[in-house]
Amino acid sequence: MSAGERAKAKAEQVIGKTVRKAAHAAHKGTLEAKGAALEARGMMRGARERTKGSLKH
Repeated sequence: MSAGERAKAKAEQVIGKTVRKAAHAAHKGTLEAKGAALEARGMMRGARERTKGSLKH
């Protein structure tokens, strides 16, 4: 897993989680869904990179 992709995945997860929690507290359903989607995309990016790395070895 490249360092750049790992950083992108972690950043998407953290930002998505922050947006999701803030939107939930402010009762903004649409923004909460967008934050959850960003968080999920970060998790998927991380999972994809981990499997790529494990297949190379």
